[in-house]
Formats: sequence, C-alpha cells, structure tokens
Amino acid sequence: MTVYRTVGLIRETRISMERNESIVFVLLMLVLFQDRTTASWMWMGISALGTRSSGNLTTCYGVPGLSSQQMTVCQSKPDLIPTLRRGAKLGIGECQNQFAKERWNCSTTNSSSVFGGIINIGSREAAFIYAITSAGVVHAASRSCSLGNLSECACETRRKRKQPSRGWEWGGCNDDVKFGVWLSETFVDAPERNERGVTSSDKKARLRKKARHAMNLHNNHVGRLAVQTLVSDRCRCHGVSGSCTMQTCWKTVPNFEKVGEFLKARYANAVQVVYNRRKRRIRRKEQKRLKITRDTLVYIDRSPNYCNPNPTLGILGTSGRVCNKTSSGGDRCDMLCCGGGYNTQEVREVKRCNCKFVWCCVVTCEKCPLIYDRHTCK
Repeated sequence: MTVYRTVGLIRETRISMERNESIVFVLLMLVLFQDRTTASWMWMGISALGTRSSGNLTTCYGVPGLSSQQMTVCQSKPDLIPTLRRGAKLGIGECQNQFAKERWNCSTTNSSSVFGGIINIGSREAAFIYAITSAGVVHAASRSCSLGNLSECACETRRKRKQPSRGWEWGGCNDDVKFGVWLSETFVDAPERNERGVTSSDKKARLRKKARHAMNLHNNHVGRLAVQTLVSDRCRCHGVSGSCTMQTCWKTVPNFEKVGEFLKARYANAVQVVYNRRKRRIRRKEQKRLKITRDTLVYIDRSPNYCNPNPTLGILGTSGRVCNKTSSGGDRCDMLCCGGGYNTQEVREVKRCNCKFVWCCVVTCEKCPLIYDRHTCK
C-alpha cells in the first residue's frame, strides 16, 4: 500500500513540475535515498538561542539521538556538557550570522535535528553546518581550558622550542587547542564512525550512508582545521610609562566570526564528491584525479530550492524577508526575492539625535523624524 501511495505522489508531482520544481527534488531525496542522517547533538545549543527551551542542560539524557559513544562521554565527563552546549550554540549562531543575507539563512526549527530536513541532504549548506559546529566545540573547549573551567585540561603554558626574538618572551596562558580538537573528534565525530549503523539491505542506500558519513567526517575536520589555522599570538607590553621594552606573548584562538568567514569562503568553493567503493573514501565527482585538500568543504547533493517554503525540509522561503534594493550582495532584492518582485513600504520612525552632555550630569537629545523605504520580498 505504501509503495502505491508513493508512486501516485510522484505522478502528481510530475504534473506540477514546472510550477514547483523543489517538490520533485524533495521526493528524490526522501523516496529514493531514504537518508535518515541527523545531527541531533546540535540540539544542545538551540535552547539558548530562543528556539527551544530545555532549561539548564546538565546531563545528556534529554538530548535525542546521541550515539553510545557520545553518551559515554557525557556520563564519564559531565563537566564537559556546558562546553559542548556552548560550542553548539557558537556554531549555530555564527552560521546564522554568515548567512543572514542569503536565501538560506541557517534558520533552526523545533525538530530534534535542529535544522529540519535540510540536514538530511548532503548539500553545501549541510557541509557548512557540520564544519562550523565542529569548530564551535574546538573554540569553546580551548577557551574553557585557558580559563580554568575544566578539570580535564588546564592553562597551556608550554613554550615553543625555538627561542623568541629579543625583547619578548613566551608567557601568559595559551588556549589549549589540542584538547578542543580532541573533544571535537571524540564527541562530534562519534556518530559518523559507527559503521554498525549502516545496516540497510538496499545496496544503494548503504553506499549513500557511507558517502554521507565520509562527507560529515571530512567537513568536521575542516572546521577543526579552521580554528587551528587561525590561532595567533597575542602580546602584552611591559615597560616604564608604556614604553613596551618587553612583551609577553601567548597563543590564542581567534574571534569566532573570523572562523565563520574562513569557512564561508570554503563554502563558496565547496567540491561535489562521490563515494569510491573500492578505496572506501570520497573523491571528486569531476576532475577525478585532483586530490581533495584538507581545508576544502565537500558535498554530495545539489542544494534544494530555498525560494519557496518547504515544511518537510524546514525551508521558510524568502517571502517577507527584508531586502536591499541597492546592495551588491546576496540580500539584493532581485537576488534574495528570486526574481519574484518585492513590496516597498514607507517607514516613519522617530529617533534620538543631536545628543549633548550637559554639566552635570545629563545627556539631552532631540527627536528627529526618520523616513525611509523598506523593501520586502513578495
């Protein structure tokens, strides 16, 4: 009975293909591939973003879909849970920051997969999600170590073997990036390393799952590598009257927005891959002989249509989104609105202006009218 219903649904979809191309794509993904990959550990970060409330998450029992290895980490090292939560929150927040002006704006849903059905498609967007959340765990753990918030690690004080230049020396507290990388590899990679989970009797489905696991592991690594690559020296001056005759320097992880920018550039140049059954690894779909570099994001599926709402995938569409008529970026009206036009509304606001400090001690401001046009996608 289920087979007949599915066939009928596909026939109906073909009739309306020109009207809504995205429906066909969704059916191909859900009916033919039946990919159930989720990233439910990321749910640990969305409660703090206002999407779903879970109170103070101090155990992993309320987090759906964790692997046995992830549960082991939670049970044996419960003090790591707040760090994992901060890492997930950091990654999701930066994803939304980087894609705020794009058709896909990294919106989250109330589902346990956090990003809805979009996470089940091996697209560029999924590649970025895995990379940025993996990087978030590295960043959060590294900072927690240097602040002394974790018993598993401490302030990294080891100096480089090479002697520093005259006038400065290694000191302070380095961010322990090695521990952050270890935690990300141990916890974030765990579901992808469980080959026993690939048990489908359908040969095509098994190969797809293996390809998706390989894709996720590679992109997780790219996220970790981004943080490691952007680690820099931070120095503090010492000397009479700020003369800076001596500097004390230490290693620190970057502002996480820089990590987001680094990975967004990789997103734009992501490479489509396929799974090599004989070598049991992914390779480029085109230009097969070229190697995939360690810092290249990879994907296996083309991206769905983000212009129209799709509840199945958690896609909200672009209708109602504010666009910029004069922008040259992704928020340009004809780009963001997918060529469907936009509405223009005159907005009148009153804002404080010409503020002055009056002795003592009051700040007085005038009220100035502000009139501008707001453009929203139809």
